[in-house]
Amino acid sequence: MYRTHTCGQLRITDTGTTVTLAGWVQRTRKMGGMTFVDLRDRYGITQLVFNEEQNAELCDEANKLGREYVIQVTGTVNERYNKNKNLPTGDIEIIVDKLNILNSSDTPPFTIEDNSDGGDDLRMKYRYLDLRRQCVRQNLELRHRMCIEVRNYLSNLGFLEIETPILIGSTPEGARDFVVPSRMNPGQFYALPQSPQTLKQLLMVAGIDRYFQIAKCFRDEDLRADRQPEFTQIDCEMSFVNQEDIIQTFEGMAKHLFKSLRGIELNEPFLRLPWADAMRRFGSDKPDMRFGMEFIELKSETENFFADKAGFAVFDDAKYVGGIVAEGCAVYTRKQIDQLTDFVKRPQVGAKGLVYARVQEDGSVKSSVDKFYTPEQLIAMKEKMQAKPGDLILILSGEDAMKTRKQLCELRLEMGERLGLRDKNKFALLWVTEFPMFEWSDEEQRLMAMHHPFTHPMEEDIPMLDTNPAAVRADAYDMVCNGVEVGGGSIRIHDPKLQAKMFEILGFTPEKAQEQFGFLMNAFKFGAPPHGGLAYGLDRWVSLFAGLDSIRDCIAFPKNNSGRDIMLDAPSAIDQKQLDELDLIIKEN
Repeated sequence: MYRTHTCGQLRITDTGTTVTLAGWVQRTRKMGGMTFVDLRDRYGITQLVFNEEQNAELCDEANKLGREYVIQVTGTVNERYNKNKNLPTGDIEIIVDKLNILNSSDTPPFTIEDNSDGGDDLRMKYRYLDLRRQCVRQNLELRHRMCIEVRNYLSNLGFLEIETPILIGSTPEGARDFVVPSRMNPGQFYALPQSPQTLKQLLMVAGIDRYFQIAKCFRDEDLRADRQPEFTQIDCEMSFVNQEDIIQTFEGMAKHLFKSLRGIELNEPFLRLPWADAMRRFGSDKPDMRFGMEFIELKSETENFFADKAGFAVFDDAKYVGGIVAEGCAVYTRKQIDQLTDFVKRPQVGAKGLVYARVQEDGSVKSSVDKFYTPEQLIAMKEKMQAKPGDLILILSGEDAMKTRKQLCELRLEMGERLGLRDKNKFALLWVTEFPMFEWSDEEQRLMAMHHPFTHPMEEDIPMLDTNPAAVRADAYDMVCNGVEVGGGSIRIHDPKLQAKMFEILGFTPEKAQEQFGFLMNAFKFGAPPHGGLAYGLDRWVSLFAGLDSIRDCIAFPKNNSGRDIMLDAPSAIDQKQLDELDLIIKEN
């Protein structure tokens, strides 16, 4: 056998045992007549000792070992003189009497350490080496454990794990599809699923009742830290349920995952916040609730603290004025204030400027707009903002209330970061509910489904589909953790007439609706049950549990921000023969 034990297994109780280990050379150190080698495998690191006095030839072999050589050793477990408290195996070492080099290695392009000297692109090019690092491997182990817990939890609740096809038909009303040409059907294309949405609804029509799948999904959209062109969903659907049933089921699963994987007990029900309140109070449909700094509106459709114009056009001409209070930040220097001003003026935020006001220790207010307002007005503003001595008030204004709230949201998150309030080991979860059913698309010049065309409206809003569809709320819900949407879903439409009405509002002719979704509408004619579901983003869950800033390090072989796999050099050109077989012509630039 190649080994009797792993490199993370041996302890002081194994002293005197003859063992065989195999793994990779992490590092070598020569000290006098002794050579020390750290041997690494997936399970840990064990120190090997080669003694020149006992076996000079063997010690000479050890001195020739390079980093990442694959070796096998046999020797005796010995208690270490200088113990390493940072290693589980740090109380022992192996006195080696036999060495077998299984494979040599070129010098790796970066150090295989937790704190590597390799940049992102280099590590992604040699991802198989990057995965040898303990910190990256632990993320994959966490992902594995999460999948096991999800499967066991849902199976115990009567869910069936059912695979759905990867090659499907293209449907509109979402991100761009990745498409696959069909050789057997020239000129026709499959699409890769953005989610198994219609397929899981068909499973409900089929009477499956409770379905789940850890499903690969594909979306051709611009990338960022929490997006990949291919990602994984924990996809779930249930029959004969309402919103409360689904929330209870999957809130329970979230609590189970936190307890089993992080040892965190979440005993209280998750906060529930209607979408309109989330946007008004935090400027986001995924608010980070680890800290406060809630918006205070000074001027809006329902509020006008500045009833009399003061000659300050930034506020006088604005439709919306609102701010946050940064506790204890009145000590900020002018340089720090200028940094915040530069932050909100970045193109990614888009504000024109920032108004600030310091609350002095005596309760007076020193503001960047002192010349426009009396001390009494500034004191009144302080009280409206509920600011205390030592606090810093930060205010934004604009013509578009929603846009300005989103800018203020970015400022709130930046202040939370600067003040250390976004602790990755603290978790705040909530449900955001009552989303708008539709959103207006300037590009399409029509209403679009905010979620997807199969979302059920809230029962009390259904009559407004004929009179004011833009005001209709969806029976939809998102789970948010630390400002990240980790899951979302809705009650689905199961009535063919209501589904036809939805397609009509979205601009589908009956013929187009039949062409795109005829398979689903036809299925609904045969007794579709009330149903609904939810999809968790597995990659996002794992990254949150692991404390990562990006989902890339919890995916074995991720793409870069351009959607490229630089290890496999994909996407790439294909042979002309393949193009001819597919009846495809590549347009030259």
